[in-house]
Amino acid sequence: MTTNMDYISLLIWGAAGAAVLYGLALIWWVLRLPTGSEKMMEIASAIQQGAAAYLVRQYKVVAVVAAIIAFLISQFLDLNSALGFLVGAVASALAGLIGMLVAVRANIRCTEAAKNGLPRAFEVAYKGGTVTGFLVVGLALAAVYGFYQYTHDVNALVSLGFGASLISVFARLGGGIYTKGADVGTDMVGKVEAGIPEDDPRNPGVIADLVGDNVGDDAGMAADVFETYVVTAVAAILLGQLYAFPGQPQLAINYPLSLMAGAIFASIAGSLFVKLKGRSIMGTLYKGLVISTAIAVLVFFAVTRLLIGSENLSYFYSTLLGLLVTAGMMVITEYYTGTKYDPVKHIAHASQTGHGTNVIAGLAVSLQSTFAPIILISAATFFAFNLAGLYGIALAVVAMLSLAGIVVAIDAFGPITDNAGGIAEMSGLPKKVRDVTDPLDAVGNTTKAVTKGYAIASAGLAALVLFAVYSQSLGADVVFSLSEPNVLIGLFIGGALPYLFASFAMEAVGKAGGAVVEEVRRQFRTIKGIMTGEAKPDYAACVSIVTQAAQREMLVPTLIPILAPIVVALFLGPLALGGMLIGLITTGLFVAISMTTGGAAWDNAKKYIEAGNLGGKGSFAHQAAVTGDTVGDPYKDTAGPAINPMIKVANIVALLLVPFLK
Repeated sequence: MTTNMDYISLLIWGAAGAAVLYGLALIWWVLRLPTGSEKMMEIASAIQQGAAAYLVRQYKVVAVVAAIIAFLISQFLDLNSALGFLVGAVASALAGLIGMLVAVRANIRCTEAAKNGLPRAFEVAYKGGTVTGFLVVGLALAAVYGFYQYTHDVNALVSLGFGASLISVFARLGGGIYTKGADVGTDMVGKVEAGIPEDDPRNPGVIADLVGDNVGDDAGMAADVFETYVVTAVAAILLGQLYAFPGQPQLAINYPLSLMAGAIFASIAGSLFVKLKGRSIMGTLYKGLVISTAIAVLVFFAVTRLLIGSENLSYFYSTLLGLLVTAGMMVITEYYTGTKYDPVKHIAHASQTGHGTNVIAGLAVSLQSTFAPIILISAATFFAFNLAGLYGIALAVVAMLSLAGIVVAIDAFGPITDNAGGIAEMSGLPKKVRDVTDPLDAVGNTTKAVTKGYAIASAGLAALVLFAVYSQSLGADVVFSLSEPNVLIGLFIGGALPYLFASFAMEAVGKAGGAVVEEVRRQFRTIKGIMTGEAKPDYAACVSIVTQAAQREMLVPTLIPILAPIVVALFLGPLALGGMLIGLITTGLFVAISMTTGGAAWDNAKKYIEAGNLGGKGSFAHQAAVTGDTVGDPYKDTAGPAINPMIKVANIVALLLVPFLK
């Protein structure tokens, strides 16, 4: 006899399989498209080789670290936990790897499609990005559910989340150092010193810059959202067992995963409606998200009625809060980063009076941009808790992450369009092609900022849920009181960690960018004929330099969220560790939002001027805006986004320590 649980299992496996198959079908569709001229192929091939070389080198480093950690977990915990760690790490790496390998092949096809107009180029870029989005959610759901079905060990799921989080820190941080080291170094010499345009083939750093767009904003974002998806699912399962469904372990697992599975089908349906008619690129992307959200609401209601019953709809209402936070974060972030709105225009106008006033205005916008998101997150936390306690907060985050497939698709659209414009510029295609790729690139810059806001909000709420699990796991006897000195000490230490982490990340970009500057200057000085186009720059040298710098500089900051909980727990105990986690979550949210939103506002202020406003390209205002963009680059693409997984790694390490702290 078939039971509801059989149907639920079919739903979860079916959704994971559908997401992966949909991604594979889109890969087949993208790779069948024409690739353009030999010159275009030469540039695209260099980008592909650079991206592959970077990832191979990164995964060699990560593999060594992962093997050591897996061994330690097997010794101090158990083999299931060690296996879970490896499953999470491999699945996270795989999602980012496949998505990026498709993105670096979709870019040239987008450029070629741009010859036939905006709608066709948009379709190629969106479908190329959709591959990443649906591979992320399909592999994440399969990893969590499949691993539980294999081991029936809920505690080992924490290690699975740890594996995913560790890869995410490496991907976000290493990819961010790479992309912004290349970008900053290339722009400082090319735009500022030599006065040549962005993506000019005479610039030796331009290929490294184009590679960086993919390793940072595609592979990095994929790993980031993958681990948040996994960690959210695991935290909801653990909190369900401890708080909402004690004695009903199967319901604690099936309910959150069924919500996520249903939303995958909703996202696939919504993505089918993303077809550009006219020139409203952002509106078209949002249309798919709105349709996906509407279908997800119906799915959430049906799943709740089936598994929980109609007498307790507070769980369903909690999921609606998560969807509202998703929408709210996108609206707020677009306001602060879109070229149509006052914050970006304010930075652009400040550029007219110099470099310093541009930087001051950008810093002011970055600080101001934290207030509205924090109010939104606080309101959602308040109402979710009043609806269904701690589990209500967990369900709100589950609802947010359930739409990750289509949200990441919107994000991964960005690096493809950015690369498409670069290929068009470097291969000397007619202006009408850039007239298609430029507006796509401008929107892609905004989508990357918007989805980073979504990732930060979901990461912050997920970390709160992880802290709740940590607190519940220690037992009722452990109370975190501000009158306890160790709690206050922990708060101070945790509050300082995001600043320390961000400082390492910013410094790493500075070092990598400086190395690229020296190499580009050297080539301009020693290779005769570069500026006249008679000689070809040595692109591979810059790719190699920034790859080595990224791998070298990412190791120390990655250790911070792993070692800090261990040291605090060892010397100060579980109360201080709990205080550290809260301090880390609180300041981490502020620092991440401020950096990512402020950096994107700086970038779009430059693009606003380049569109012909306030004197356009080459004007004094444009020179100041380039300086602001250079400052904002490591903000928005390195330090800010990397704080997301850093927060969750520390919380997961704390959970792994619970058996030793009791």
